[in-house]
Amino acid sequence: MSHDQGRRVVALVSGSHFVNHAYLVVLAPLVGVLASEFGVGIGAIGLAIGVQNAVVLSLQLPFGYVSDTRSRTLVLAISLVVGTAGVAATALAPSYEWLLAAQVLLGVGIAGHHPAHYPLLAVASSDATRGRAYSAHAFGGSVGFAAPYAVVAATSALSLSWRVAVGVVAAVGALYTVVSLALFRGVGDEITRPAPEDRETERPTLRSVPGRVAGVCRALVSSRGILGLTVLAFLTSAAAWCIRTYTPELLTAGYGVDGGTANLLVSAMLVVGAGLIIFGGSLTDRVGPPTVVYGGYAALAVIAATLATLSLPLAALALVLPFSGTISLSRPARSTLADRFSARSDLGKNFALVTIGISLGGTVAPPAFGYLIDLSGVAAAFGVVSGIALVSIVVVRLTLRTAPATVTAAAPAGDD
Repeated sequence: MSHDQGRRVVALVSGSHFVNHAYLVVLAPLVGVLASEFGVGIGAIGLAIGVQNAVVLSLQLPFGYVSDTRSRTLVLAISLVVGTAGVAATALAPSYEWLLAAQVLLGVGIAGHHPAHYPLLAVASSDATRGRAYSAHAFGGSVGFAAPYAVVAATSALSLSWRVAVGVVAAVGALYTVVSLALFRGVGDEITRPAPEDRETERPTLRSVPGRVAGVCRALVSSRGILGLTVLAFLTSAAAWCIRTYTPELLTAGYGVDGGTANLLVSAMLVVGAGLIIFGGSLTDRVGPPTVVYGGYAALAVIAATLATLSLPLAALALVLPFSGTISLSRPARSTLADRFSARSDLGKNFALVTIGISLGGTVAPPAFGYLIDLSGVAAAFGVVSGIALVSIVVVRLTLRTAPATVTAAAPAGDD
């Protein structure tokens, strides 16, 4: 594999992550608009988001299996094409029932990205640059989170329909799908497909499915590292969904900030988070993953607890800017740990398991935190986020307690 080819793969996968995350939150800026459009409550739109995440959750292991034994780019192609179709169907939805069906289709498209992305990144990068490769990937995803908010803001300023905003997201995704899949045709099989000894020659049957699922469960239980990282992914995903979804409510209801300023602060928060991902990748390579994850989660606990007091002066609300970035900072380190806990033949499956934790957090957190806010107020929700950060630190400690030095060490010196 050439150095240029490795860089190409990292860039293409990072771009795919941008598209994936833009699709993932395409409904988030439109919750109120869609509730009014379809004559349903806010909770019903939240349910649609939950349906999407539930589909993503259910398909992680199947896509991980295909990525590990057949073709990584096949999984990526399915995800890009089906995801784009799901967003287009969302833009055309004439009813709430149609919207739910579109989220099922969109969930299928979103589900395959991580099982394809991480094995591609692992093979396309060296030990010395893997943290930076993961940070570039995470940066693309973070900017993707911010993109739908910007598109909705622009179309609203032009008095255009929400359907135009979703259609723009679909059009960008369709263009990227065509370009990226064409460029991947020039990438060698040693990157896009598993090693020959890891490919299965027998076609799986329905009768074999229970045994395969049991085998995956045994592997998860036997791998303390991957099990711990899956739990960690669930915890940090739940915290991240609360931050992305309810920080505007914290600012408006808790601090009396007007809605426009609150959205501006949240948009800036996501941009800062994207920058901290890049810094986190470089820092992971230099000092090792444990220092980065401990630092990120400790900062998350402090900022969440401070904001939850609802007593900061308005000028101090700049503390919101690095809020989600505390999680973003640690993501390349968590990905590096998952990579080091995995054999090359298990990368797709293991990252699929970690993504199960992420998807489960996305399924549970928005309705759970919303109910908590209705019951006890917004301060209680962000107090829980602070508690989640502290529990995450404990989980990291337990996960790494017996890990070998090769898992926790800084990256070896090497060429960039």
